[in-house]
Amino acid sequence: MEQELKEYQKKAEQPNLWNDPDTAKQVMKKLADLRDEIDSWHNLQKRIQDTLELVELGDESLRKELESEISDLEKELKQRELNILLSGPYDKGNALLAIHAGAGGVDSMDWAAMLERMYLRWCERRGYETEILDTTEGEEAGIKSVTIAVNGRYAYGYLRPEKGVHRLVRLSPFDAAHRRHTSFALVEVLPEIASEDPEIQINPDDLRIDIFRSSSAGGQNVQKNATAVRITHLPTGIVVACQNERSQMQNRENAMRVLRARLYELKRAEQEKQITELRGEYTKAEWGSQIRSYVLHPYQMVKDHRTEFEVGNAQAVLDGELDGFIEAYLRSPTRKI
Repeated sequence: MEQELKEYQKKAEQPNLWNDPDTAKQVMKKLADLRDEIDSWHNLQKRIQDTLELVELGDESLRKELESEISDLEKELKQRELNILLSGPYDKGNALLAIHAGAGGVDSMDWAAMLERMYLRWCERRGYETEILDTTEGEEAGIKSVTIAVNGRYAYGYLRPEKGVHRLVRLSPFDAAHRRHTSFALVEVLPEIASEDPEIQINPDDLRIDIFRSSSAGGQNVQKNATAVRITHLPTGIVVACQNERSQMQNRENAMRVLRARLYELKRAEQEKQITELRGEYTKAEWGSQIRSYVLHPYQMVKDHRTEFEVGNAQAVLDGELDGFIEAYLRSPTRKI
């Protein structure tokens, strides 16, 4: 990182750097990120050295304080070891999390709402900021879909393992006979792409933008003005809508954030398909190929089918304790980079 920092410092000192403002912004951002990262490693080294010096004093009165500090250092090192596994181009950045109810009717819409709560709780535990960009409520209960912006360091890298179909087995609260139901929901995780990122360039002529009134359950919150925005990317047919903000401009900006992320994901998926087809291992992702099962009846268990990692306390997982699943996937030798 220090070598990379030197290279970016040379770029930042170029007299013609700001002739291209977008490139200049990227260089300055990378420079700031590298400095922060290097400083954090130097601070950790200093903490370890200071602790070692105190240990060598052999002062028994410091034992309790030192044990606590060593425990904190071990946790910090374990976290950094995980961070090193996140080497993708957008892993250190923000994420867009989308949840869609699948097969299962009202139960699946309720399941989508349960997943929304689970991820919001997980974000809260990690200190990530969240913003709900768009929600489509279910007719009877739950949600049909929701899109959440998750802002924080490594948000995309840590959420990426959650992408896929999630399956719930429980006694349905919406079934008069209280029978066991299986519900499905799809979780999408997209990186947030900066507007100046050269990876995704959007031609304004390729967009159709429609303005409409936000849907609402009624009451005081019904929008009297048309503020919701729907953007259609004509070349790909991708449609993105945002209606949670009262400002048309804010909804438009949020819709563009989601569109850039979806275009990147489409591009990445096409590249991945080409590579896997060349290797002879491409298989179409079907709706039923769930990555994780959450069983609440007749017993309690949450199991990830990719890593075989499982937890018996399903309620704790639904309350946001996901780190075990994420870590197991990141450390798995068969994980997709």
